[in-house]
Parts: sequence; structure tokens; C-alpha cells
Amino acid sequence: MNTLQKIRNYMEEHELDSFFVAKPANVRYISSYTGEDSYLYITKSKQYFITDPRYTEQASYECPSYEIVNWRTPGNTIGKTVGHLGECENIKTIAFEEDYLTFAFYESIRNSVKAEMIPTSNVTEEFRSVKTKEEEGYLRAACEIASRAFEKIVKDIRVGVTEKELASRLSHYMVMEGADTKPYGGILISGARTSLLHGIPSSKSIEYGDLVLMDYGCQYNGYLSDMTRTVVVGKASEEQKKVYDLCRQMTEDVEAVIKPGVTGIECYEASLKAIKDTPYLKYNYGGIGHGIGLFVHELPFIGSNSTAVLQKGNIMTVEPGIYIPGWGGIRIEDQGLITEQGYENLISATHDLIEI
Repeated sequence: MNTLQKIRNYMEEHELDSFFVAKPANVRYISSYTGEDSYLYITKSKQYFITDPRYTEQASYECPSYEIVNWRTPGNTIGKTVGHLGECENIKTIAFEEDYLTFAFYESIRNSVKAEMIPTSNVTEEFRSVKTKEEEGYLRAACEIASRAFEKIVKDIRVGVTEKELASRLSHYMVMEGADTKPYGGILISGARTSLLHGIPSSKSIEYGDLVLMDYGCQYNGYLSDMTRTVVVGKASEEQKKVYDLCRQMTEDVEAVIKPGVTGIECYEASLKAIKDTPYLKYNYGGIGHGIGLFVHELPFIGSNSTAVLQKGNIMTVEPGIYIPGWGGIRIEDQGLITEQGYENLISATHDLIEI
């Protein structure tokens, strides 16, 4: 069953006349459109692709089963366009993604339609959480590219080079290895800055004894990889070795319990086994993994507040870590496929501590 039919089945089950889709990853997933600034309006019998003159030609190639609608005409708005299409089909209800539309965007539609606006959450995202074989292939390729880039970047890490320079080289290596040229944000930080869970690469130079944490990935046909490795420049201290070994054990303990039917909370509990009786427990972060596909943070999420039940076909990260302010942080992140047998890691980079 294709995604468009799944959306219509959802509409029928919830007695909805139409569905307005605005989130870019969902637009792509449903329609296969690879561009920007476009929306879907799905009714019981038709599907409309709403865009502007910059993308109408591209949409006509990529979305042949959709009626292409140019909304950007004098005096028109997206809201008025949706209103007009709805009146043509006597639409009474319009579902929309409540977590994406801004209030202004919502108001522009609501004030232009006669139908009732019905908020929804994670409808398409639930469909996206279980990957098709085609998606699995793209995600495997993205992970292989990122792993090959890691083998290259470790040869460039040395005293004196800056975080920004290394981050730039890492992005270059991924493109040269076959990634899409459109990058997404990566983390490459060093020294005490590695305790920043989402630190931004800076002009700081690498120093002897630094931890260097690389949390990055690439796109392949729009599908994303996400991995983290932490290395030491020079000889690791005893505490760096100890914390690294704990993080590696945390990651491997989580991966050992993952299989269909396991809950996100059970994954989190597995991550604590290695550190529950150590001083490092308080430096643990509650979010330890997430699904990934067309967007970097997708369903399911695993961690201390998770309500997820894992399914065969989920592709997700495992990334517990220890983050000590003023000292640094260590994270080892894999990305893997959930099979009947368990967690198949798609990242080939070693878990062993690398001293450069």
C-alpha cells in the first residue's frame, strides 16, 4: 500500500474530508518531490500539489499523479488556494500538522476556508518510522559514506588545526564519497567543549590531550546518516580511558537489548547498567536515541521519557553519553536497522578508543 492510500485510509477512519501537508519531509515522503516551498492538499478523490512558478516544472516531472496548482498569483495566498480547492469539492474538514504550522500560517488558512480545521500529530511520521527496502538501501549508503569519511578525517586531526577546518574537511569528504551536496549541521568540537551536547564548531585549535567529538552525517537521496565518534589527540589519560570504556559499554548494552517489542524505557534502563554505581551517573543525558530517515530526529525516540515500542523496520540511532562540564564529554553513536534478530549496526567505524 502506498503512502497516499495510507493517508486516505486515515482520513476515512477519522471521518476527514481532506488533509493539508506542509512539513517538507512529509511532502517528500508522500509525493516523492525533492524540491522546496511546496504543499500537498489531499482529498478523498484528488491530490493537489501546491507550489509556485519556481517549482511547477520540477513537480510535473516528479509528481505526475498530482494536479499541480500555482498559488502565487496576484492577490492570492496559500490559504485562499486551499479554500478554493475545498469549495470545489464541498470540503467540510481539513486535517493539518499541528506541530508544524505557525499561528500566522494556520490563521491564513482558517480565515480563507469554510471547512473546520482539525489538528493532527505524527500521522505521516508514524508511517515513516518503518522503512521500506528502498529507504533502507538509501540509509545504508548514507551510513557507509559517513563511515568512510571518518577513516579520512582521523588522519587530519592534529595539534593546531581548528574545529571549523576539520568540520569543513569532513563535509567535503562525505560529498566526495557520494553524499548529496546539500549538507546538514554537524558537530565537531574539542577539549572541554565536548561536554556541549550540540556544540557548534569554533575557531578553537586542537591541543594535545584533547578529546575530539564528531557527531555528523550526510544525505544520500535525501536520507540521512547520523553517527558519533570521540577520539583523543595524543595519549589518553586514565580518566579519559575510563569514561570512554563506560560509554562504549552503555552503547553496546543498549544495542544488545533492541529488538521488536522492546520499549524505549527498557533501552534507557539498559544504558544505565554500566554507570549506575559510578560517580558518572549524574552526567548521563536522558535521550539516548531516535529514528532517522528524511529528517534527522524521527520516531521512535528512546530514553527516560520514551513511550515508544520498537518495531521491525525501524532505523534508529543509539547514542548514550557522559557529559562533564569543564572536563568534556564522550559519545559513541551508531545507526542501525531493527530486525527480528535484533539491532543491525549500519556504521562500520570502530568502537575502540583511537589515540591520534
